[in-house]
Amino acid sequence: MPQNVLSTDTPAQDAPAPTPRPRKVPRVVVLGGGSVGLYVARRLRKKLGKREAAIVVVDPRPYMTYAPFLPEAGAGSIDARDVVAPHRIALKGIDVLQGKVSQIAHGDKKITIHPEEGPDYEVSYDQLVVGLGSVSRTLPIPGLAENAIGFKNVEEAIAVRNHVLNRMDVASSTWDADLRQRMLTFTFVGGGFAGIEALAEIEDMARYATRNYPTIETEDLRFVMIEGAGRILPEVSEPMGEWALEEMKKRGIEFHLNTFLSSCEDGHVVTSTGVEFDTETIVWTAGVKANPVIQESSDLPVDRMGRVTVKATLQVEDENGEIVPDAWAAGDCAAVPDLLNPGGFCPPNAQHAIREANQLADNMIAALKGQDPVEYKHKSVGVVASLGMYKGVAELFGFLKLKGPLAWLAHRGYHVMAMPTGNRKLRIMVGWIGQFLMGREIVSLGSLHDPRDEFRKASVPPKPKDAKVEQKAESSAEKAEKG
Repeated sequence: MPQNVLSTDTPAQDAPAPTPRPRKVPRVVVLGGGSVGLYVARRLRKKLGKREAAIVVVDPRPYMTYAPFLPEAGAGSIDARDVVAPHRIALKGIDVLQGKVSQIAHGDKKITIHPEEGPDYEVSYDQLVVGLGSVSRTLPIPGLAENAIGFKNVEEAIAVRNHVLNRMDVASSTWDADLRQRMLTFTFVGGGFAGIEALAEIEDMARYATRNYPTIETEDLRFVMIEGAGRILPEVSEPMGEWALEEMKKRGIEFHLNTFLSSCEDGHVVTSTGVEFDTETIVWTAGVKANPVIQESSDLPVDRMGRVTVKATLQVEDENGEIVPDAWAAGDCAAVPDLLNPGGFCPPNAQHAIREANQLADNMIAALKGQDPVEYKHKSVGVVASLGMYKGVAELFGFLKLKGPLAWLAHRGYHVMAMPTGNRKLRIMVGWIGQFLMGREIVSLGSLHDPRDEFRKASVPPKPKDAKVEQKAESSAEKAEKG
């Protein structure tokens, strides 16, 4: 590991710890390498020289995932590798530690890191940025953990794509009508942006793929959305949400609103309204919650939802409204006050996360220089959502409402510009051009998720030790008889 990262730190289990040598350069530790962590670290590095700050980013993954493009990656419209920004490339001049944060002791200004291999260790710091993001918010529904998959990261998005295409591959050669229907029933739970975009893109891909399956018609596919609220896409106005709902119904997608998933044991779905059916695909997109380590293993103040409490300046504040020195937070894991909507908080989306990150970095630099930080305030430029190829909805600048291809272009244009690094922007656009000219790639590579399965099945098991001893004894006896 880089010497300037761990020169004053000790393994977590060592005691007593040696007296640390004083640092000449303040160390800023950024927890999380997602939108907040990556943009904070890049901006700090851009504005502070290496003699002014040592910056360390901690994340269990070696890349940042641009979440708004996950549905398109799941549908094969974008290569999975192009929706991630590798930390080693995007964070030049910044130290990166790969591992999970297992404990935050801000009182001691130390964090504990749990690496993929090896013992836990501690890292000390002078300034802390918490950008740990969120995880899927699940409920204790029978069968959910065993049968469902999330749609929160690129691994899950690609797994859903491979699974859907694999079920179509298998169903195309299956003549059992009930089993075939079960295989071709795809269920999504949660009608917010993430769920609707994922459902729309995957459905669009599956219907496109049927042209290569002589035994599967588009009518054979059943896509189901279960949503607890009375509408979908609460992020857009109600008329736009209604339009999107009607357009998706025209494509044959089945919606169950004001409905909750009651159980899904062995793939048998039962809803709160009494609807029952069998499926082999359940995708859970029903909300997120702040990374649980903040509430469970941290001494930072949190609200009732487990988010770090912060002022509008993105400085952590305690229950008395006092600033917690040298601690900052933003993004999904922070309760950032929305000054334009008093009493509310900024929504957990990429638009706010990136802007909060840049403001946080500027405020930290101001604080280090003895200047006053600026409150974060951002009026949303609007919302855009993709509903499949050439389909979408968008509300921009408070007055411009787009539907269909124009909204879809606005979605792609906005998000490709927000994607970090010019390398990724170019790769995504080249991929789109290639897809337009040559069509979608619809091959299932499900074996990628367990590449050693075939080898294990082909491997010959070793002979038991007792058999070897017995074989040797028999061989010796045979030799004696011949002698």
